Amino acid sequence: MTTSNRPPRLTDRKRAAILQAAVAEFRAFGFAGTSMDRIAATADVSKRTVYNHFSSKDELFVAILLQLWEASRALEGVAYDPVRPLRDQLLAFLAQKLRLLADPGFIDLSRVAIAELVHAPERARVVMDKLAEKEEGMTTWMRAAQADGRLRADIAPAEAAHQLQGMVKAFAFWPQITLGQPPLDPAAQQRLMEDCVDMFLALRALKP
Repeated sequence: MTTSNRPPRLTDRKRAAILQAAVAEFRAFGFAGTSMDRIAATADVSKRTVYNHFSSKDELFVAILLQLWEASRALEGVAYDPVRPLRDQLLAFLAQKLRLLADPGFIDLSRVAIAELVHAPERARVVMDKLAEKEEGMTTWMRAAQADGRLRADIAPAEAAHQLQGMVKAFAFWPQITLGQPPLDPAAQQRLMEDCVDMFLALRALKP
């Protein structure tokens, strides 16, 4: 049996339980209304165990943001292909994105992070600076497509990626976060992907 097939260690399971409990508590009571005692009780561990993993609520919050970022970063598996049609590549990207945006766990983490960033942005400044140093997969893809002469290069790759993802999130993220709407069904997701990609390429493509 390889190491990757072994069951999680007890300490790993406890850390995951603490993070899950913290998300639930922060979401229900906000940052100020949540205590390490409540998190320990919800996670069914001792307060000492919580502090062994996280020295403060701030550190727990940063861990939640990092968990959110790791979930998003896992989408970076679509590499630019100079032969494949741009539409097909972007649809593959957005199919991954929509699977993530429809995940209840991701939505919960996003609500916690966004609520706390609005009320206390200084808590997340350090981790946001760290994340800004990383490059998202779609930005890398946009840069490669521009360098290959297939997309207009009149805006930065990150801005092009933001344009496309912003169109998707307007229907498949923000209504779920702010209004509690359910995730889009598969047919609606497909229509949204195709409409967003077609509009984006109509504006940006040079050689589809």
